[in-house]
Amino acid sequence: MSNKEHVPLAEKMRPACLDDYIGQEQVVGSNTVLQQLLTKGHIPSIILWGPPGCGKTSLANIIAKLCKRIYGDKVHISKLSATSSGVGNIRDIVSASKDGLKSNHQTIVFMDEIHRFNKLQQDIFLPHVEAGTLTLIGTTTENPSYSLNSALLSRCRVFALNKLTEPNIVEILCKAITSINGEIYNLKKTSLSSNSQNKLSCSSKPHFSINKTVIDWLAEVCNGDARVALNGLELAVRTKVSNEPNLSDLVPITLEDIKESLKHAHMLSDKQTNNTHHLYSALHKSIKASNQNASLYWLARIMAIKENPVDIARRLVRISSEEVGLADPDALGIAVHTLHGCQMIGMPECDVILAQCVVYLTRAPKSRLVYNALKSAENIIMNHKGPQPTVPLHIRDRSGQQKLHSSFGYKEENILRKEETVKTRLPPGLQHVDFFLEDF
Repeated sequence: MSNKEHVPLAEKMRPACLDDYIGQEQVVGSNTVLQQLLTKGHIPSIILWGPPGCGKTSLANIIAKLCKRIYGDKVHISKLSATSSGVGNIRDIVSASKDGLKSNHQTIVFMDEIHRFNKLQQDIFLPHVEAGTLTLIGTTTENPSYSLNSALLSRCRVFALNKLTEPNIVEILCKAITSINGEIYNLKKTSLSSNSQNKLSCSSKPHFSINKTVIDWLAEVCNGDARVALNGLELAVRTKVSNEPNLSDLVPITLEDIKESLKHAHMLSDKQTNNTHHLYSALHKSIKASNQNASLYWLARIMAIKENPVDIARRLVRISSEEVGLADPDALGIAVHTLHGCQMIGMPECDVILAQCVVYLTRAPKSRLVYNALKSAENIIMNHKGPQPTVPLHIRDRSGQQKLHSSFGYKEENILRKEETVKTRLPPGLQHVDFFLEDF
């Protein structure tokens, strides 16, 4: 068995050039800005923003290959993922790129899931992108306006990619089927020529067959995510074909086969595309809305992709304080006990513990009083102009101040006595602020 057989179908189907790239005409079509830049061989620092499975990484790979073809050994490409790399990796690349500049070499850094770097970590790119020490190509599923450092964003061109259309997904699936020795039947004559079936069949003897209507259904339900569609197809084919490769008859891949494999493909896609933050967000918002059915569903989805139960419990501790708060102080204790329970017994036994906590939080009364008050206090601090107010004398640490106290002059003693009669402990200028009444 060759190593290529272990490569996922979604990875095998990555296009090698722009001519093979499917979809995103608004970004790479004729007369677009990016197309013109690539044609001239000028690669600026760019951010590719779009939903999972729309072709961000594939487009980044094409750009990297194009650079190699144009500049040859004069360009060095470093491929990293923010999920497994740190600032130290970037420093090493920057050091090497500075040495490369002396011999007129260019460095391109491809950073997948760049939003996983927090905004402080993203600062590492700023001086080097601005100085031209390196060219950054980042991909993200999150809105760059919120997830990326504004200074970094101003130094990069942002290209927004859309969800793939159903015809795009159908075209990708048809190419994939022929690449893995499959045959498509019941093709529509209106869209394909009479010889299309032969063109879509592989040159060697096909191992399986699939109806065009099944492909259309898969393209419709995958919601513009080519990775989900290809994972669903691959799992169905591997299940039916891989164990019996020498059959004389074609193995049919039915709609039921695709539906069954798609259940697992969706779970696989959630994990592979780092989609877990969306699942956690859905769980949080369902608990906030007191919808217990939705809450249990999203919990089950998170557990289905084998998330660490302790990580799930940690999120529930936060939700208990943020959403339930003082409306039911016991909620925080239950969430903390859930965390301890998950640490003690782990999966699969702690699944019911997590479910019990989720249902309790969902049914509990909700109050964001503490959360909003804290945000109001933070808002005042962040928007304060000039130095922050000093701590009033009467609430400062007085340990070891006896000698200083005796050295106070008459004026300072009067100020201290006056401050001690004031009921509030807030700095001057904030005496009448009530964070629990402030709008946030």
